[in-house]
Amino acid sequence: GAVDFLYKPINSLIVKTRIDSHLTFSLQAEILRKMATIDGLTGVANRQRFDEQLELEWAQSGRDGESLSLLMIDVDFFKRYNDHYGHQAGDECLRRVGNALKQGGRRPYDFVARYGGEEFVVMLPKTDMHGAMHVANQVLEAIQALNIEHLASDVKPVVTASIGIATLHAASQNSPFILVSQADMALYQAKKT
Repeated sequence: GAVDFLYKPINSLIVKTRIDSHLTFSLQAEILRKMATIDGLTGVANRQRFDEQLELEWAQSGRDGESLSLLMIDVDFFKRYNDHYGHQAGDECLRRVGNALKQGGRRPYDFVARYGGEEFVVMLPKTDMHGAMHVANQVLEAIQALNIEHLASDVKPVVTASIGIATLHAASQNSPFILVSQADMALYQAKKT
């Protein structure tokens, strides 16, 4: 575990300089780790971090025999929003939606990430379909409560979202990406209706 060494006789100025350098390197490494796993626009976990967490939660779910639920969330008519209000407003909209998802009062081990574009995911360990539907309703209410104007939407004059929900038991399936695929199909159905 050694990262440095000092020659004898010990010089206090050299010791202080080395300690300061190592603390700076440690802080920079932590910043880089965060930058590699956090979506720069929204401040939630990025897709890479989601994929890693999904593998971990899937394995844990299999060990515990618990269900794992996934919400796939898509901001309704977001292209129209960008076209009508501009890309800077679109970025701010995504920031606010991401923040609403983070601040949603969920359990500490629930996981929020930006999946891509205007899509987000919320992973809910140890949650059955009934619990996932309850959280999905909370998410819909939180996004609508942001009251972000969206006059180009066919749904409401404020930003809304559609959610696909999937719940599986890891022990009965081979791959966690089946969960993602099912949530994506459910999102597609939600968007159609």
